[in-house]
Amino acid sequence: MDTKLFARIGAGAFVAIALTMSVLQLREERPEPLPEVITVFEPDGDRLPAQLRACAAMGELALSSPDCRAAWAEKRRRFLGVESDASEPAGDAAVDKSEAPAPLSEPQPAKGL
Repeated sequence: MDTKLFARIGAGAFVAIALTMSVLQLREERPEPLPEVITVFEPDGDRLPAQLRACAAMGELALSSPDCRAAWAEKRRRFLGVESDASEPAGDAAVDKSEAPAPLSEPQPAKGL
């Protein structure tokens, strides 16, 4: 016998086995997926999550609400892990006149000329 004949018989047997396995796999009933479980951690006595949800529901009106601004500041403070309770942002701090460098009264000559 030829080796080509054996190769063809082997290929045919492989295809037959693959088709049989595919049909058997399709006939099996799939198990029902488990229901999706979502757990949300909300510590007892903490009003911040409820206040943040209320601010989110307010939409654009929340931008002008001082309560929402305070809630967002607290959320940022907790997220960033800042321990100090600084009430004003660093960008809004005013610089005293005494701490500011005094302007030079005499013009400086150009270097290299």
